[in-house]
Amino acid sequence: MSSHFEQARISQLLSSYGPDEPPRLPLGFGDYLSLLWRLDYHANDLGRVRYYRRAADALTTGLGIRDNIVLRFIEHAQPGQLYEQLSNIPYRGSRRLVDANDRKSAIAQLAALRNDIMRVGNYPNQWTMGWPGSGIEDTAIRERVFAVLFTALQSQYGNFARLLLVIDIVLSDLLIDGELGEEISLHQLVVEFGFPNPHDDRVRQNFYEG
Repeated sequence: MSSHFEQARISQLLSSYGPDEPPRLPLGFGDYLSLLWRLDYHANDLGRVRYYRRAADALTTGLGIRDNIVLRFIEHAQPGQLYEQLSNIPYRGSRRLVDANDRKSAIAQLAALRNDIMRVGNYPNQWTMGWPGSGIEDTAIRERVFAVLFTALQSQYGNFARLLLVIDIVLSDLLIDGELGEEISLHQLVVEFGFPNPHDDRVRQNFYEG
């Protein structure tokens, strides 16, 4: 059973981080990974790409990892490919090339699992071709699929999503050797580091109109 704080943390990691759903808890490396996921998901929306890129840049500065060589590598990767590129980081200026292949494999699997958790958590936007099972003609089988999707999956998703909290810790070790500062509030990120202000009318307009 997850605690209230864990539930709030998971909800933030799954959120849009947009002007109408700004983060309420201090932000850390997991939020950075979720911002990268949003960049991939909205790769064809220039306004949101700018928003999430600016948010990710502000967060890396606020966390004190702006100059980390692996994050500079990600800055130049194309939205839509960021999660795929994460597994190449062990070869980018790492001091531990001896186990780079093993770390590449681990990062790829963890990033894929994190991507799946994010997709399931945001499934109304992800399953654009119709709900799984919607094309099954047999009514009984189709309803069984829907029962799993809308009942069993929904009720258990909160526990499943707790994997995000663990994955993010492990990925921080694999990607940046755990070199993290304190989590940082949205207010401080906006005031000191240029995170998009969710209350700014121009920010909101650019986010929603591209």
